[in-house]
Amino acid sequence: MDPRDVRHEAAELVKNTRDSLEAQRQLGLDFLPGAPAVPEPERPRSERERLLSGTLSLVETRQVLGECTRCKLHPHRTQIVFGVGHPQADLVFVGEAPGADEDAQGEPFVGRAGQLLTRMIEAMGLKRQDVYICNVIKCRPPSNRTPESDEIASCEPFLIAQIKAITPKLICALGGIAVSALLKTKAPLSKLRGRFHDYQGIPLLVTYHPAYLLRNPNEKKSAWQDLQLLQKEYTRLTGRPLG
Repeated sequence: MDPRDVRHEAAELVKNTRDSLEAQRQLGLDFLPGAPAVPEPERPRSERERLLSGTLSLVETRQVLGECTRCKLHPHRTQIVFGVGHPQADLVFVGEAPGADEDAQGEPFVGRAGQLLTRMIEAMGLKRQDVYICNVIKCRPPSNRTPESDEIASCEPFLIAQIKAITPKLICALGGIAVSALLKTKAPLSKLRGRFHDYQGIPLLVTYHPAYLLRNPNEKKSAWQDLQLLQKEYTRLTGRPLG
């Protein structure tokens, strides 16, 4: 092809393009339509993101937990103590950590403190199988010592996932460790009792851990006052009277 013809065709193409752009400008278009955007591939979610998403069931949460080695407690345990009770319970009790009996049986609150908790639940007009019971920590700390901050942080996503899976109407935090983990406060339990607090939109009541009540039986009256508040709110939220 004659080079002059190539130059002529190029000039015509430039002119036609300019004319087209000018026509679009006059019509009010200030951008060039392009090819449809290609969506970026979805980023795989981390384990923590999955747990906090609220999309996992209790069974799936337990599967993610596996034979956990995420913190320094795992070499000392006999078995993981995940939780027990109704998977769609309206009321969830959250304690501190498994003790020796719980570590041996793999179920929370089965020792002396657990037997007292069962009586407390029954005094409200419920049965143990009507509620869900779990702990902040899923492995027994050596010699039943207080769980440490890094251990609580390792287990916290699983506690959150449990609560999200159950979607209870009420939560009862048993003792200072549970209160601190759920409400993120260092306020003493004595200052937090007697009223409901908010946990991600769920009313949360604070009361004494049953193990504390075994050591301090004079506080059982105060604990019963807490349970009466819980009882009244349970009836209000569920429409099912207790007594």
